[in-house]
Amino acid sequence: MAFAATASSAPAIPGSNFTRLSSSNELKASQVGSFRPVDRSHFASTSLNVSQRRNLVKPVNAEPKRNDSFVPAAATTAAPEVAEKVEIKVDDYEQLAKDLDGASPLEIMDKALEKFGDDIAIAFSGAEDVALIEYAKLTGRPFRVFSLDTGRLNPETYQFFDTVEKTYGIRIEYMFPDSVEVQALVRNKGLFSFYEDGHQECCRVRKVRPLRRALKGLRAWITGQRKDQSPGTRSEIPVVQVDPVFEGMDAGIGSLVKWNPLANVEGQDLWSFLRAMEVPVNSLHSKGYVSIGCEPCTRPVLPGQHEREGRWWWEDAKAKECGLHKGNLKQGEAVTLNGNGNGLAQSNGNATVPDIFNSQNLVTLTRPGIENLARLESRKEPWLVVLYAPWCQFCQAMEESYVQLADKLAGSGVKVAKFQADGEQKEYAKQKLQLKSFPTILFFPKHSTQPIKYPSEKRDVDSLMAFVNAFR
Repeated sequence: MAFAATASSAPAIPGSNFTRLSSSNELKASQVGSFRPVDRSHFASTSLNVSQRRNLVKPVNAEPKRNDSFVPAAATTAAPEVAEKVEIKVDDYEQLAKDLDGASPLEIMDKALEKFGDDIAIAFSGAEDVALIEYAKLTGRPFRVFSLDTGRLNPETYQFFDTVEKTYGIRIEYMFPDSVEVQALVRNKGLFSFYEDGHQECCRVRKVRPLRRALKGLRAWITGQRKDQSPGTRSEIPVVQVDPVFEGMDAGIGSLVKWNPLANVEGQDLWSFLRAMEVPVNSLHSKGYVSIGCEPCTRPVLPGQHEREGRWWWEDAKAKECGLHKGNLKQGEAVTLNGNGNGLAQSNGNATVPDIFNSQNLVTLTRPGIENLARLESRKEPWLVVLYAPWCQFCQAMEESYVQLADKLAGSGVKVAKFQADGEQKEYAKQKLQLKSFPTILFFPKHSTQPIKYPSEKRDVDSLMAFVNAFR
């Protein structure tokens, strides 16, 4: 099918019929199709045992332009005051996922926005998940959109962001990586270290940590994941789930709900919807790009290739996740395999993944070091120690808050440390250091031989600080 343009010709997306308008640099879909309208009666059988949320929310998608000093709500870590606390139960969402498994994306989107109001936001990457924004608009409910600007996106993606904002009358809440962390990574390893070391470290700095900050201001988020995107990692994703990796504003495991309205939609059907609704799309799609990420890590795919073949093409195709959806990886699966054949395995044992909790204000304890600390009956200062495994997703999830705590306690008289307790150290940690699961946090008081174990699953800075202050 030929691609028509006013000035020059460009290749078309397979199975599509796009026309470039002379007044715009963006693509508009011209083929008309159909989509399923929302059937609100379907929701009668999918109610949750959850406290009633507030009925009125500010229509974020209708806000006027914000000035430069405005801090988007998704970027805040402090939970706003609410009338009632939502109680999240894993079984509720497992049942809801079953009830909504045959529902349309519009129905699922409507249910998500209805349940969480202003405490939920759409994660928009600048690719075909623009369909999420279209579905949100069709529900008639207020909605929020955020995106991760890694600093290395294609120019076409930035242009697309601007077009989406103008088309839908919204302001995307952008999240940026920490400049100090990016500077350290680039200075130490160069601009393209991921070609040799694997993409995990770069993605962690530029994407995962900014996402973690965004999600700490939410109770739920909406993604564009589909089962057919990556058979190796996404084939079993449900339409709704308790997020297995990240934490929400209430902190702790189970404090964040993840919605995947497009989970059961096939790529060709999604594009039929985009064409039918004349939704603007990224101009990179017309150049052979299907899955779009950062410019150095994304390339067009050839006919017959799977869409994820264009992402991190120098690595193993079976497990291509940047870390945003690491919960899709089952225990024991490979996280990545770089071009040199050096595996970064996620396992219960000797994982060769990059270390975490890296800070000049954190002491790294060896086995003799923590043995000596545990034997002392009188210490000069108290110690806070995390027992961790670098491959553990829950350890990774608390990394930012623990490093912030170490920085906050610097010079206060409390030592903050870490001890890698997996592999051959695990049995010792279980017998002598109360280890049952990762992470385990211990406080060693000044005048006590027995360390005190942190009992809560809330691992935000304020909760950890309250624990320290109770004993120092």
